[in-house]
Parts: sequence; C-alpha cells; structure tokens
Amino acid sequence: MKVNAVIYFRVIDPRLAVVEVTNFQYATSQLAQTTLRSVLGEVDLDGLLGQREKLNVRLQSILDQHTSTWGVKVTMVEVKQVDLSEQMIRVLARQAEAERERRAKIIHAEGEYTAAEKLAMAAEVIQKQPAALQLRYLQTLVEIGAEKNTTIVFPLPLDILTSLGRALERVGNGGAPNTETPKT
Repeated sequence: MKVNAVIYFRVIDPRLAVVEVTNFQYATSQLAQTTLRSVLGEVDLDGLLGQREKLNVRLQSILDQHTSTWGVKVTMVEVKQVDLSEQMIRVLARQAEAERERRAKIIHAEGEYTAAEKLAMAAEVIQKQPAALQLRYLQTLVEIGAEKNTTIVFPLPLDILTSLGRALERVGNGGAPNTETPKT
C-alpha cells in the first residue's frame, strides 16, 4: 500500500539545526519516512484506517523526540492518504464476502436450532393433548383450502392405519383373532 503523510516542523534553535546535522530539512524528511514505515508496519490495515489520530500523535512524538537534539520542533504529523493496490482491494472484498457468508450460516444454524426447540415443545404439548394433533390437521386442511387448490392431502396418523389393518384382518378371518403361530 502507499501512504502519504505530511510533517510540519520549525527550527527552534538555528545553531543546532546547522551544527548537529548537515541538512536539517533532508534529515527530518528521511527520519519521518523511516518512522512512518516503522510505525505503520506495527499496525494492521483496520488500525491504520480506524486510528489515524493515535498514529499521528505517536508519529509526532517519536519524530519530535529525535529532532529536538537538532534544534527542530515537529509541530504536527498527518497521515493524509492510504492507497491500496487492486489486488489488495480484491483480497479485502473476498474476505468481507467470506465473513458475510460465515455470519449468514451462523444465523441460519441458530434459526434451525430455535425451530427444533419449538418443534420439540410442540411435540410435548401434542403428546399431552392428543386432540391438539387433530386440530392441527384440520387447521392444515383449512390453509390448503384457502389456496384454492384442487388437490387435498389428508395426513393420517400411523396408529390409525395400524388399527385399520388389524380390523381388516379380523374381518378377513371371520372376526376371529389370528391364531397362526409365526414361522421362524
């Protein structure tokens, strides 16, 4: 990435500015560039974009500490612009997309978990009140009928079919219970 920054400084001791360094402007500029690279190398992109003020203060403090011996006072440092390469922008976009997908999967899983809990609670109620199942069947028929369909699906509980099968078997045996011994 490319980072543009501005440094404002003033000479507070002209004698030191000339005696301590050959060219105080060039030396201050070079020190600012290397300090900028060093400090920004310690933070991630989110930190750079979200905490510019803290970085500016830190840069100013470091630079002022080093340039004070040259008779130069750093009055302000400002990170102006951060340019990202196209490749980096694509990587960040893929990362953001992956994060959105991750959150969507978590939300979906939480919804499935909640639905399962509610179904378990409904099963407990139906188990305690068998008439509730019949009412639910009738409610489903009403909902199907409201959609103006020509097909009606009528769910039958398995215990009804089992009872019906036993009754038909008895009728086939002349009403007598089945006395055959099962073959092994």
